[in-house]
Amino acid sequence: MTIEKKVDVLLVGSGVMSATLASLLSELDSSLNMMMVERLPNVAAESTDAWNNAGTGHAGYCELNYTPENTDGSIDINRALAINASFEMSLQFWSYLVEQKTLPSPKNFINATPHLSFVWGEADVEFLRKRFELLKKHHMFQDMEFSDDIATLKTWMPLIMQNRDESQKVAATRISYGSDVDFGSLTRHFVTHLQTKNNFNLALNTEVKSLKQLSSGRWQVRVKDLISKKLSTVDAGFIFLGAGGGALKLLQKSGIPESHGYGGFPVSGQWLVCNNPEITKHHNSKVYGKAALGAPPMSVPHLDTRIINGKPALLFGPYAGFTTKFLKEGSYLDLIKSVKPNNIKPMLKVGRHNTDLTRYLIGEALQTHGSRVGTLRQFYPHAVKADWHLENAGKRVQIIKKCDVKGGKLEFGTEIVASQDGSIATLLGASPGASVAVQAMVDVIERCFPTQMESNDWQKKMKTIVPSYGQSLIVNADLLKQVRERTLKTLNLL
Repeated sequence: MTIEKKVDVLLVGSGVMSATLASLLSELDSSLNMMMVERLPNVAAESTDAWNNAGTGHAGYCELNYTPENTDGSIDINRALAINASFEMSLQFWSYLVEQKTLPSPKNFINATPHLSFVWGEADVEFLRKRFELLKKHHMFQDMEFSDDIATLKTWMPLIMQNRDESQKVAATRISYGSDVDFGSLTRHFVTHLQTKNNFNLALNTEVKSLKQLSSGRWQVRVKDLISKKLSTVDAGFIFLGAGGGALKLLQKSGIPESHGYGGFPVSGQWLVCNNPEITKHHNSKVYGKAALGAPPMSVPHLDTRIINGKPALLFGPYAGFTTKFLKEGSYLDLIKSVKPNNIKPMLKVGRHNTDLTRYLIGEALQTHGSRVGTLRQFYPHAVKADWHLENAGKRVQIIKKCDVKGGKLEFGTEIVASQDGSIATLLGASPGASVAVQAMVDVIERCFPTQMESNDWQKKMKTIVPSYGQSLIVNADLLKQVRERTLKTLNLL
């Protein structure tokens, strides 16, 4: 077959990960020839789209599942610190692009939205207090506030406190400079700017059919135009599979040894949405609670202010559910087709060890509108059914991998999988996802472009793009103060 396109970098999928990687590489080396292929007719239409994405500014400020309580009663804050540091990298990169006029006014993709954690009952209030005291001591969370005072909580979250029984023991923590991010809008701005460059090509309605590595180390990728049905071949030096739930299938097509043993556990999601301006105007924050017993981490209930395409809305959820589709625009056969001889054992083991989770997800999917609103009323007691409607969120494919102890384990984080020669890479998993895209894609660049990253030129550029690069914000309080002051001001989050 004739090779119709030869590129340095091929990006499969037009979501936030691919767009972030392309933008970083473009800043590091403007001469790179890049191509992005997307099977849908629009950019960022799957998990990155604002209505599909539950991660709208994860910074570790309010997500209680990032600070688990150990069996001895101690609280582990390390993951919250790591996610906060990663989100700060994203804020630095976006600030740089705003300053360079590469991105438009920040209000087009990010808006100041306080982040709160909210709990009720003596045990959970005590947990939240202990969590606050630990986090407050660290410079990354030094601005966190705690209150169990009814009057204060009414000013922080008036809807949630409206008509609430004042004898109920409640508490909340708050970071005033949290944010809401429209990752769909952000990604489309990334791609729009990339399209102004002569050496970037976007192919929509284009699906990858096969991947084959040549003896030279380069890849031949067969792609199909879904409109004309025409097949063509792309010759690529490096491939990034940024296809969200579709990444596992493509990774398996690559045949690299590193893909063996990986499987996927798909989870669907739904939101209750309120667009009534008389209600939305009284809530301007992201309020996270504790997950129900047996619920997966991405099902932590939260009542969110969202600014989507410039319009405010309230979202509550997500309500998880069981699915066999890996993508919202995918096939119900996705799960079955992902089962291979090299991953069937860990997938079966995970299925056997997670029957309670499966029952929970099926139960969630079968809920009535009334029962969903009943859960909402734990957060917002005055909620009226007629003000809320159900919207389907995106699919999340959690990682299944081999495990020496149980034969297979289910992971709820993200993981980069790359070939030994660094010629192909992907990101599997979901949470915290989009919010840490910059950190994740810097990790991909370090693994797959090691020689260039060690050069003085790329090192200097990386420190211009992300001033904290190569240093730890978790350790360096002065550096954190410096970069945070800049990003909060540049992105209008103060």
